[in-house]
Amino acid sequence: MKLNDIRDNPGARKSRIRVGRGIGSGKGKTSGRGQKGQKSRSGVAIKGFEGGQMPLHMRLPKRGFNNPFGKDFAEVNVGMIQKLVDAGKLDPKAVIDHAALKAAGVARGGKDGVRLLGKGEITAKLTFKVDGVSAGARAAVEKAGGSVELPAAQPTEHEKKTARREANKAAAK
Repeated sequence: MKLNDIRDNPGARKSRIRVGRGIGSGKGKTSGRGQKGQKSRSGVAIKGFEGGQMPLHMRLPKRGFNNPFGKDFAEVNVGMIQKLVDAGKLDPKAVIDHAALKAAGVARGGKDGVRLLGKGEITAKLTFKVDGVSAGARAAVEKAGGSVELPAAQPTEHEKKTARREANKAAAK
């Protein structure tokens, strides 16, 4: 075999249909677009349009609420953490945080950190450094002799505004 003998397999490359090239091509005259009307013209994109009928996306009811300020936590149950400690995937002496849980393969996602939930039993004495904890999970961890550390609470936008307003009033006097 030589370089000049190399060819594609038959049918590997298919040339595109050249429309509007005469009646013999089978795609001449109107180029497969039918006759007249908006869709026969160029530059038309009618996504979701149903010919004047109410489109499906408008016929369906709106449901729920998407909170733009909602936090995205990776939720982890204390029972799962106990299983990982028993399996040797988590070190019970080290501080258990988002990085440790991610390395163990439990905390998936969680743009805003990890939230500890109380499903299951925990017997190991563990120290947690997480971004959120349920009351049941905190009680379970403390009953086993462990502790949970949360980050310092950041003031809300309303609290910041109020503080600025008070400071401006004090400066004006």
